[in-house]
Amino acid sequence: MNDHSSLDAVSARLDATNDLLRRMLAEVAKTPSTHAIFVDAGYLYAAAGRLVAGTEDRRAFDLDAEGLIDSLIDKARTIFADSRLLRVYWYDGARRRIHTTEQQSIAELPDVKVRLGNLNANNQQKGVDSLIRSDLESLARHRAISDAALLGGDEDLVSAVEAAQGYGARVHLWGIEAPEGRNQAEPLLWEVDSQRTLDLDFFKPYVSRRASTSYESVEAPRPTREQVRFVGAQIAAQWLGERGREKLAEVLPGHPYLPGPVDQDLLVEAEGLLQYSLRGQPDLRRALRDGFWAHLQTQFQI
Repeated sequence: MNDHSSLDAVSARLDATNDLLRRMLAEVAKTPSTHAIFVDAGYLYAAAGRLVAGTEDRRAFDLDAEGLIDSLIDKARTIFADSRLLRVYWYDGARRRIHTTEQQSIAELPDVKVRLGNLNANNQQKGVDSLIRSDLESLARHRAISDAALLGGDEDLVSAVEAAQGYGARVHLWGIEAPEGRNQAEPLLWEVDSQRTLDLDFFKPYVSRRASTSYESVEAPRPTREQVRFVGAQIAAQWLGERGREKLAEVLPGHPYLPGPVDQDLLVEAEGLLQYSLRGQPDLRRALRDGFWAHLQTQFQI
Protein backbone atom coordinates (compact mmCIF):
# COMPACT_ATOMS: atom_id res chain seq x y z
CA MET A 1 0.00 0.00 0.00
CA ASN A 2 2.81 2.33 0.87
CA ASP A 3 4.56 1.46 -2.39
CA HIS A 4 1.43 2.38 -4.33
CA SER A 5 1.15 5.67 -2.42
CA SER A 6 4.78 6.51 -3.19
CA LEU A 7 4.28 5.74 -6.88
CA ASP A 8 1.14 7.84 -6.96
CA ALA A 9 2.99 10.73 -5.34
CA VAL A 10 5.87 10.48 -7.84
CA SER A 11 3.42 10.29 -10.72
CA ALA A 12 1.57 13.35 -9.44
CA ARG A 13 4.83 15.30 -9.20
CA LEU A 14 5.80 14.28 -12.74
CA ASP A 15 2.39 15.37 -14.02
CA ALA A 16 2.77 18.71 -12.26
CA THR A 17 6.28 19.18 -13.69
CA ASN A 18 5.13 18.30 -17.21
CA ASP A 19 2.22 20.70 -16.89
CA LEU A 20 4.58 23.48 -15.81
CA LEU A 21 6.89 22.76 -18.76
CA ARG A 22 3.94 22.83 -21.19
CA ARG A 23 2.81 26.19 -19.84
CA MET A 24 6.36 27.58 -20.06
CA LEU A 25 6.73 26.42 -23.65
CA ALA A 26 3.36 27.94 -24.50
CA GLU A 27 4.50 31.29 -23.08
CA VAL A 28 7.78 31.13 -25.00
CA ALA A 29 5.87 30.37 -28.21
CA LYS A 30 3.73 33.47 -27.69
CA THR A 31 6.77 35.72 -27.13
CA PRO A 32 7.71 37.44 -30.40
CA SER A 33 11.24 37.07 -31.70
CA THR A 34 13.36 40.21 -31.55
CA HIS A 35 16.35 41.24 -33.64
CA ALA A 36 18.86 44.09 -33.53
CA ILE A 37 21.29 45.50 -36.09
CA PHE A 38 24.89 46.23 -35.09
CA VAL A 39 26.85 48.52 -37.43
CA ASP A 40 30.62 48.99 -37.20
CA ALA A 41 30.70 52.45 -38.83
CA GLY A 42 34.46 52.26 -39.39
CA TYR A 43 34.03 49.16 -41.54
CA LEU A 44 30.96 50.65 -43.23
CA TYR A 45 32.64 53.91 -44.26
CA ALA A 46 35.82 52.18 -45.44
CA ALA A 47 34.16 49.36 -47.40
CA ALA A 48 31.22 51.33 -48.83
CA GLY A 49 33.49 54.28 -49.68
CA ARG A 50 35.90 51.99 -51.51
CA LEU A 51 33.06 50.22 -53.33
CA VAL A 52 31.07 53.27 -54.47
CA ALA A 53 33.42 56.26 -54.37
CA GLY A 54 36.74 54.49 -54.89
CA THR A 55 38.21 55.78 -51.62
CA GLU A 56 38.17 55.01 -47.89
CA ASP A 57 38.76 58.67 -47.00
CA ARG A 58 35.59 59.92 -45.27
CA ARG A 59 36.44 63.48 -46.28
CA ALA A 60 36.08 62.57 -49.96
CA PHE A 61 32.47 61.38 -49.97
CA ASP A 62 29.11 61.87 -48.32
CA LEU A 63 27.17 59.08 -46.66
CA ASP A 64 23.41 59.41 -46.29
CA ALA A 65 23.39 57.58 -42.97
CA GLU A 66 19.67 58.08 -42.34
CA GLY A 67 18.65 56.65 -45.69
CA LEU A 68 21.09 53.77 -45.32
CA ILE A 69 19.89 52.92 -41.82
CA ASP A 70 16.30 52.85 -43.05
CA SER A 71 17.38 50.52 -45.85
CA LEU A 72 19.17 48.23 -43.37
CA ILE A 73 16.02 48.14 -41.22
CA ASP A 74 13.98 47.30 -44.31
CA LYS A 75 16.43 44.52 -45.25
CA ALA A 76 16.24 43.04 -41.74
CA ARG A 77 12.44 43.17 -41.87
CA THR A 78 12.44 40.93 -44.95
CA ILE A 79 14.98 38.49 -43.48
CA PHE A 80 13.47 38.27 -39.98
CA ALA A 81 9.88 38.33 -41.16
CA ASP A 82 8.31 37.15 -37.89
CA SER A 83 10.51 39.28 -35.66
CA ARG A 84 10.39 42.83 -34.33
CA LEU A 85 13.26 45.30 -34.35
CA LEU A 86 14.75 46.23 -30.99
CA ARG A 87 16.98 48.99 -32.38
CA VAL A 88 19.99 49.76 -34.56
CA TYR A 89 23.32 50.10 -32.73
CA TRP A 90 25.78 52.41 -34.52
CA TYR A 91 29.41 52.14 -33.37
CA ASP A 92 31.89 54.83 -34.36
CA GLY A 93 34.97 56.64 -33.08
CA ALA A 94 35.31 60.27 -31.97
CA ARG A 95 37.96 62.42 -30.33
CA ARG A 96 37.52 62.17 -26.55
CA ARG A 97 34.23 60.39 -27.35
CA ILE A 98 32.55 63.71 -28.18
CA HIS A 99 29.87 63.38 -30.87
CA THR A 100 30.53 65.07 -34.21
CA THR A 101 27.66 66.93 -35.89
CA GLU A 102 27.05 63.93 -38.14
CA GLN A 103 27.04 61.52 -35.20
CA GLN A 104 24.59 63.75 -33.33
CA SER A 105 22.25 63.66 -36.34
CA ILE A 106 22.43 59.87 -36.41
CA ALA A 107 21.84 59.67 -32.65
CA GLU A 108 18.62 61.67 -33.07
CA LEU A 109 17.14 59.11 -35.47
CA PRO A 110 14.34 56.90 -34.13
CA ASP A 111 15.33 53.35 -33.12
CA VAL A 112 19.06 54.18 -33.31
CA LYS A 113 21.62 54.08 -30.49
CA VAL A 114 25.04 55.62 -31.17
CA ARG A 115 27.94 54.17 -29.17
CA LEU A 116 31.33 55.87 -29.40
CA GLY A 117 34.83 54.54 -29.01
CA ASN A 118 37.88 56.77 -29.20
CA LEU A 119 40.02 57.97 -32.11
CA ASN A 120 43.79 57.91 -31.78
CA ALA A 121 46.25 60.29 -33.44
CA ASN A 122 46.10 58.23 -36.65
CA ASN A 123 42.27 58.42 -36.79
CA GLN A 124 42.00 54.74 -35.87
CA GLN A 125 39.05 53.55 -33.81
CA LYS A 126 39.82 52.25 -30.33
CA GLY A 127 37.39 50.46 -28.02
CA VAL A 128 34.64 49.91 -30.60
CA ASP A 129 34.99 46.11 -30.70
CA SER A 130 34.68 45.90 -26.91
CA LEU A 131 31.50 48.02 -27.04
CA ILE A 132 30.00 45.67 -29.63
CA ARG A 133 30.91 42.63 -27.52
CA SER A 134 29.45 44.20 -24.37
CA ASP A 135 26.12 45.01 -26.05
CA LEU A 136 25.82 41.72 -27.91
CA GLU A 137 26.58 39.68 -24.82
CA SER A 138 24.29 41.68 -22.54
CA LEU A 139 21.32 41.60 -24.92
CA ALA A 140 21.73 37.88 -25.55
CA ARG A 141 22.15 37.10 -21.84
CA HIS A 142 18.93 38.92 -20.96
CA ARG A 143 17.06 37.31 -23.88
CA ALA A 144 16.41 40.78 -25.33
CA ILE A 145 17.27 39.51 -28.83
CA SER A 146 17.05 36.21 -30.61
CA ASP A 147 18.92 37.33 -33.74
CA ALA A 148 21.71 39.85 -34.34
CA ALA A 149 22.62 41.26 -37.75
CA LEU A 150 26.26 42.36 -37.53
CA LEU A 151 27.68 44.64 -40.23
CA GLY A 152 31.42 44.44 -39.73
CA GLY A 153 34.57 42.61 -40.74
CA ASP A 154 37.19 42.80 -37.98
CA GLU A 155 38.59 39.56 -36.57
CA ASP A 156 38.34 41.09 -33.09
CA LEU A 157 34.56 40.69 -33.38
CA VAL A 158 34.89 36.90 -33.10
CA SER A 159 34.75 37.07 -29.30
CA ALA A 160 31.57 39.19 -29.50
CA VAL A 161 29.94 36.57 -31.73
CA GLU A 162 30.97 33.73 -29.41
CA ALA A 163 29.64 35.59 -26.36
CA ALA A 164 26.21 36.15 -27.93
CA GLN A 165 25.98 32.59 -29.24
CA GLY A 166 26.84 31.29 -25.80
CA TYR A 167 23.52 32.68 -24.56
CA GLY A 168 21.51 31.26 -27.45
CA ALA A 169 21.37 34.21 -29.86
CA ARG A 170 22.03 33.66 -33.55
CA VAL A 171 24.49 36.06 -35.18
CA HIS A 172 24.18 36.87 -38.88
CA LEU A 173 27.15 38.58 -40.50
CA TRP A 174 26.43 41.21 -43.13
CA GLY A 175 29.28 42.31 -45.36
CA ILE A 176 29.88 44.86 -48.09
CA GLU A 177 30.89 43.75 -51.56
CA ALA A 178 34.64 44.13 -52.09
CA PRO A 179 35.92 45.34 -55.48
CA GLU A 180 38.62 42.69 -55.15
CA GLY A 181 39.53 40.09 -52.54
CA ARG A 182 37.80 40.12 -49.13
CA ASN A 183 37.15 42.84 -46.58
CA GLN A 184 36.08 40.52 -43.74
CA ALA A 185 38.32 38.30 -41.62
CA GLU A 186 38.01 34.57 -42.31
CA PRO A 187 37.78 33.58 -38.60
CA LEU A 188 34.76 35.88 -38.31
CA LEU A 189 33.15 34.29 -41.37
CA TRP A 190 33.67 30.83 -39.85
CA GLU A 191 32.13 31.74 -36.50
CA VAL A 192 28.78 33.30 -37.46
CA ASP A 193 25.49 31.50 -38.08
CA SER A 194 24.93 32.95 -41.55
CA GLN A 195 26.56 35.34 -44.02
CA ARG A 196 25.11 37.88 -46.42
CA THR A 197 26.85 40.36 -48.75
CA LEU A 198 25.26 43.71 -49.63
CA ASP A 199 26.24 44.79 -53.13
CA LEU A 200 26.99 47.98 -55.04
CA ASP A 201 23.34 48.60 -55.93
CA PHE A 202 22.41 48.55 -52.24
CA PHE A 203 24.90 51.28 -51.29
CA LYS A 204 24.97 53.39 -54.44
CA PRO A 205 21.99 55.60 -53.48
CA TYR A 206 23.61 56.53 -50.15
CA VAL A 207 27.27 57.19 -51.03
CA SER A 208 28.42 59.99 -53.29
CA ARG A 209 31.65 61.86 -53.91
CA ARG A 210 31.54 65.36 -52.51
CA ALA A 211 30.58 67.83 -55.22
CA SER A 212 28.38 70.90 -54.85
CA THR A 213 25.04 70.85 -56.63
CA SER A 214 23.24 73.88 -57.96
CA TYR A 215 20.97 74.21 -54.93
CA GLU A 216 23.77 73.50 -52.43
CA SER A 217 26.04 76.20 -53.84
CA VAL A 218 23.42 78.91 -53.41
CA GLU A 219 22.80 80.43 -49.99
CA ALA A 220 19.12 79.44 -49.90
CA PRO A 221 17.22 80.02 -46.65
CA ARG A 222 16.49 76.95 -44.54
CA PRO A 223 12.88 75.87 -45.09
CA THR A 224 10.57 75.42 -42.13
CA ARG A 225 9.30 72.03 -41.05
CA GLU A 226 5.83 72.95 -42.30
CA GLN A 227 7.19 73.86 -45.72
CA VAL A 228 9.01 70.54 -45.96
CA ARG A 229 5.96 68.68 -44.66
CA PHE A 230 3.86 70.32 -47.39
CA VAL A 231 6.37 69.22 -50.04
CA GLY A 232 6.18 65.64 -48.71
CA ALA A 233 2.40 65.66 -49.10
CA GLN A 234 2.73 67.26 -52.54
CA ILE A 235 5.08 64.50 -53.73
CA ALA A 236 2.76 61.80 -52.34
CA ALA A 237 -0.16 63.27 -54.30
CA GLN A 238 1.97 63.45 -57.44
CA TRP A 239 3.16 59.85 -57.05
CA LEU A 240 -0.40 58.61 -56.57
CA GLY A 241 -1.25 60.08 -59.94
CA GLU A 242 1.89 58.83 -61.67
CA ARG A 243 2.47 55.43 -60.05
CA GLY A 244 -1.09 54.47 -59.17
CA ARG A 245 -2.73 53.50 -55.90
CA GLU A 246 -1.79 49.80 -56.16
CA LYS A 247 1.93 50.53 -56.54
CA LEU A 248 2.01 53.06 -53.71
CA ALA A 249 -0.07 50.79 -51.46
CA GLU A 250 2.90 48.39 -51.44
CA VAL A 251 4.76 50.71 -49.03
CA LEU A 252 1.94 50.77 -46.45
CA PRO A 253 2.92 47.63 -44.47
CA GLY A 254 6.24 49.25 -43.56
CA HIS A 255 4.68 52.33 -41.88
CA PRO A 256 6.30 54.45 -40.42
CA TYR A 257 9.36 53.38 -42.44
CA LEU A 258 9.77 53.71 -46.20
CA PRO A 259 11.69 51.21 -48.32
CA GLY A 260 15.19 52.51 -49.01
CA PRO A 261 14.77 53.22 -52.75
CA VAL A 262 11.42 54.96 -52.18
CA ASP A 263 12.86 57.07 -49.37
CA GLN A 264 15.82 58.06 -51.56
CA ASP A 265 13.51 59.07 -54.44
CA LEU A 266 11.44 61.13 -52.03
CA LEU A 267 14.57 62.89 -50.74
CA VAL A 268 15.94 63.72 -54.20
CA GLU A 269 12.62 65.01 -55.48
CA ALA A 270 12.03 67.12 -52.37
CA GLU A 271 15.49 68.68 -52.61
CA GLY A 272 14.78 69.61 -56.22
CA LEU A 273 11.47 71.27 -55.30
CA LEU A 274 12.90 73.06 -52.29
CA GLN A 275 16.21 73.93 -53.96
CA TYR A 276 17.76 73.04 -50.63
CA SER A 277 19.80 70.05 -49.42
CA LEU A 278 18.19 67.96 -46.66
CA ARG A 279 21.30 65.82 -46.11
CA GLY A 280 22.36 65.67 -42.49
CA GLN A 281 19.15 67.37 -41.28
CA PRO A 282 17.10 64.64 -39.58
CA ASP A 283 14.36 67.01 -38.35
CA LEU A 284 13.57 68.12 -41.91
CA ARG A 285 13.84 64.55 -43.22
CA ARG A 286 11.27 63.45 -40.63
CA ALA A 287 9.00 66.36 -41.58
CA LEU A 288 9.24 65.26 -45.22
CA ARG A 289 8.19 61.72 -44.36
CA ASP A 290 5.45 62.98 -42.03
CA GLY A 291 3.94 64.97 -44.88
CA PHE A 292 4.23 62.02 -47.24
CA TRP A 293 2.54 59.62 -44.79
CA ALA A 294 -0.10 62.21 -43.82
CA HIS A 295 -1.31 62.41 -47.42
CA LEU A 296 -1.33 58.62 -47.78
CA GLN A 297 -3.32 58.41 -44.55
CA THR A 298 -6.11 60.49 -46.07
CA GLN A 299 -6.16 58.20 -49.12
CA PHE A 300 -5.74 54.76 -47.50
CA GLN A 301 -6.93 55.39 -43.91
CA ILE A 302 -3.72 54.01 -42.37
